[in-house]
Amino acid sequence: MSDLRLALVGNPNCGKTALFNLLTGARQKVANYAGATVERKEGIARTATGRTFRVLDLPGTYSLACVSQDEQVTLNVLQGQYPGEERPELLLCVVDATNLRLHLRFVLELQGLGLPAVLVLNMADAARRRGIRVDLARLSAELGMPVIETVAIRRDGAGQLLNAIDNCDDIKPALAPMKSADLHARVREVLDVSMKTLQLSDDRVDAIDRWLIHPVTGPLALITIMFLVFQGVYLIGKPVTDWIGDCFGALATFVATYLPDGPLRGLICDGMISGLGTVLGFMPEILILFFFIFVLEESGYLPRAAFILDRPMRAVGLTGRSFIPLLSSFACAIPGIIGARSISDRYDRLTTILVAPLMTCSARLPVYALLIGAVIPDIRIAGLFGLQGLVLLGLYILGIVGAMAVGWVCKHLRPTAMQQPMLMMELPAYRLPRARDLVLKLWERGYLFLKKLTGVILALTVIMWFISNFPNPPVGATDPAIDYSLAGYLGKALQHLFAPLGFNWQITLALIPAFAARETAVATLATVYSVANADDITSLSHTLAAQVPLASALSLMVWFAFAPQCMSTLAVIRKETASWGQVALAFSYMFAVAYALAFLAYRVTEAAL
Repeated sequence: MSDLRLALVGNPNCGKTALFNLLTGARQKVANYAGATVERKEGIARTATGRTFRVLDLPGTYSLACVSQDEQVTLNVLQGQYPGEERPELLLCVVDATNLRLHLRFVLELQGLGLPAVLVLNMADAARRRGIRVDLARLSAELGMPVIETVAIRRDGAGQLLNAIDNCDDIKPALAPMKSADLHARVREVLDVSMKTLQLSDDRVDAIDRWLIHPVTGPLALITIMFLVFQGVYLIGKPVTDWIGDCFGALATFVATYLPDGPLRGLICDGMISGLGTVLGFMPEILILFFFIFVLEESGYLPRAAFILDRPMRAVGLTGRSFIPLLSSFACAIPGIIGARSISDRYDRLTTILVAPLMTCSARLPVYALLIGAVIPDIRIAGLFGLQGLVLLGLYILGIVGAMAVGWVCKHLRPTAMQQPMLMMELPAYRLPRARDLVLKLWERGYLFLKKLTGVILALTVIMWFISNFPNPPVGATDPAIDYSLAGYLGKALQHLFAPLGFNWQITLALIPAFAARETAVATLATVYSVANADDITSLSHTLAAQVPLASALSLMVWFAFAPQCMSTLAVIRKETASWGQVALAFSYMFAVAYALAFLAYRVTEAAL
């Protein structure tokens, strides 16, 4: 007998994903729906009796009247109309117990699907603290479905729910009659007889919001939070990065002592260990950035940041609803572009897709960290703030300013008949992030990074080592051997295009594999310079400090801030827009902007020195 198929469904910010993590733990798999780039999460839940269930976490949606692609996927799955996806046999309708008036309307829509369902009142502890008292038996009678309270942030917070689904064979589709034809009126009828509110709002939430969404203190708080995040990324992550680099350096030295001189030792030590070690060393900084983003997301702050930024973003052609997809792009532009599906206005969605790649994704972080460590002195400003962290923050701000500029251009190209819709967004209650959820998310991101590292990056590293060593230099050659290799010829042939930006042939060569994945630029530089300086045991950072001028390094950072160097991102743009024209537009404008600003950075820095 196959496992029963359950589906978690509910509004965004109801704690649905936290409940999914509590039910399934590490027994999860994440992929994409067939034929779409919407994320699909499925896991296995086990009850105390040993019974197992397949649990599907559907994308959050406010209504079955779909306005985004995520919501359309949810509706199709619930109706059994999604290709390759079986229809759920039981719905777990998750609602925020502190905001039943908003969430129950969607539950009434779900009842119309005719599926057995359980109403899950999540965040029940927070509701009680707010003075909200729910008569579970009366609510269950009014809705014609079982009602269970959960606290997804507690290890034992879903015990009653597991007991309920263990006996789910007795759960039938809701048969409660609709006493009012209007959904909003029906919600009022249900709550009038099943809920009492001893206080209208949480005074602590209101007190915090008076500061965090205030027109003056709100933006200041947001700037302060972002500043501390990027200072933390560099100050906390760099010592760990240096330690990992030292370990891989020692490993390469150790392996070299046991291998005879020749191509095999060069491949393993100069190619694989040097290249992979350099990129892997930046994983701590990437995970620290993810950690801060996840904390802000889980705490309930991100919707407030979107609210704060709605007015300034609207001035440059975006809206506050673009904020969360753009923030996701700091991790990777791909989920940011996919997240733009939540934007109902088509023009706003296309604008968000075009500017998402300008957000400084985690793949750029290894390049920035390497170059900053090489050419920016490790000194303190005012005895408190690190100059290297400030430069890193400046690069992130540069990407944001560039995105705003592109949005401003799109705003002025917007057809006058298409007016921007107003922002309507729920502000969830504040909550402490759950350590378990943070660990699971960091594990997932770290796994994906390592999977990519051992796949594309490893292959490109080996290829770069090969073309850096062959063919052998001719008899009587006086220049370094690498100058006569395929890499030397290719880099010097392309250098003419990038020489105005201050790039030497090694940097130019690194731009080629970076188009597949930006972080491979670091592995390429590590391989090329390791081959070229076989007798030099100094780190790549020291090598770059000696051979790459400050003006060239700054130019390269600006190039990476804007250049379209990720073919996966372009592929997702094609899939999301169904237009090669949008792909061509994105590639062309990013290449032109990157070239112009890198040229400007190089010339200005040279003139100033």
